[in-house]
Amino acid sequence: MVEEREMATHDPDPMVASWADDALGRDDACGLLDRLARGDVCPTELREAAVARAHAVNDRLNAVTSWVSDTPKGQSESLGPFAGIPTVIKDNEALAGTPTSQGSWALPDIPAAASSPFVDQLLSMGLRPIAKTTLPEFGLTATTESTRFGATGNPWNPHFSAGGSSGGSAALVAAGVVPLGHSNDGGGSTRIPAACCGLVGLKPSRGRLVDRPFLRYLPVRLSTQGVLTRSVRDTARYYAIAERYYRDPALPPIGLVRGPSRQRLRVGVLLTGMRDIPVSEEVLTGVRHAAQVCEGLGHWVEEVLPPAPDMFGPDFLTYWSLLALALKVGGLAVFGPGFDPRRTERLTDGLARLALAQADRVPGALRRLRRLALDHEDVFTTHDVLLSAVVGHQPPSLGYLAPDADVPTALARLIRFVCVTPVQNVTGSPALSLPIGRSPTGLPLAVQLAAGFGHERMLLELAFALEQAASSTVQ
Repeated sequence: MVEEREMATHDPDPMVASWADDALGRDDACGLLDRLARGDVCPTELREAAVARAHAVNDRLNAVTSWVSDTPKGQSESLGPFAGIPTVIKDNEALAGTPTSQGSWALPDIPAAASSPFVDQLLSMGLRPIAKTTLPEFGLTATTESTRFGATGNPWNPHFSAGGSSGGSAALVAAGVVPLGHSNDGGGSTRIPAACCGLVGLKPSRGRLVDRPFLRYLPVRLSTQGVLTRSVRDTARYYAIAERYYRDPALPPIGLVRGPSRQRLRVGVLLTGMRDIPVSEEVLTGVRHAAQVCEGLGHWVEEVLPPAPDMFGPDFLTYWSLLALALKVGGLAVFGPGFDPRRTERLTDGLARLALAQADRVPGALRRLRRLALDHEDVFTTHDVLLSAVVGHQPPSLGYLAPDADVPTALARLIRFVCVTPVQNVTGSPALSLPIGRSPTGLPLAVQLAAGFGHERMLLELAFALEQAASSTVQ
């Protein structure tokens, strides 16, 4: 390993945090809701504290693309279940009255006329955004760095990446600015920033959350909406409440998960990435520790091989590059007037060229990816949960995956880093990133818990158990 392991030693205390003796304190969303119900704080105090915290840390983290007024355009104050809780919106979803940048110079600064379906639901639940957050151009890579907005730093050490593509939201949640932030995940973009920043990030089953209708027409629908939180109970509360507003009848309900289950699970442990891509020893430390905790809790644990076939990696890259080409060529139809394809970044352009060069591979790749979505459920006839790494190595230094890097080099590095998470985007099954401690270098360690289609409740119950076990060992 090279750059991604090099720690910046000139700063003896590099952590960026916004904790203060203010209305937010150190509470998660559930704690804040309890205090709101008791009248200890009011929504205005929470919002003012969040805005002050965001301004205090943003110079070092660079996580904000635009600030949001008290009440988004066209929205009234909501008395929803999360009323009074401040949040942030990733800048690839429309929020009425604010521009949607997609992290790209190719989009103009035109305020959105209406919010997206997911943001509409989030607002109706009572959550109120204070800002929109950074992402790489079109969310196409696993670090939050763009030529338009620059690099977003990791609160644990801002010389390192916050992950991507939901890194701006992750950085602000991890730094204590807001208790919950919007994310979405097309190849790991919720789970990877969660792992990099020590957060909980659940990619739900396909169809679990409301989303943009046109996505259902994609050859393989990869992306799902989500949130990033600092606690399992916040994630569980969010999904229980979201289910009241929208529920896919094809999926079993999650309900409100309050803690671990007594059910003993069959846990399969993965120690490599897809195509046997090696996972660093630092990251495997967390996976092995989590496996030992699972055994100690009475679960049956055994090592298993990666469930994806050898062609999965090349097939996913082929489809990913096809999506980049579609965005570049069809950007006017997707994003509206003002889109300028001449202003896209080097990585986007390189992926688009790769798609054209590999056009003959597309039919076979799509056929195999669709087949995996059908065959993957067979894994869960012998195991209830798959435990693995989230990323191939710890967060890389800023610049290691930079958008203006040589494209073949950038893609080789990206594949090495993102060698686990894309499987669940293709299969549509749920997976959850859970912090499991810190490495000797001070960066977070995390594991992924994956289950069969529709089994988010099982993942949350196991995550509660592992979170409680981790907190009981803190000295």
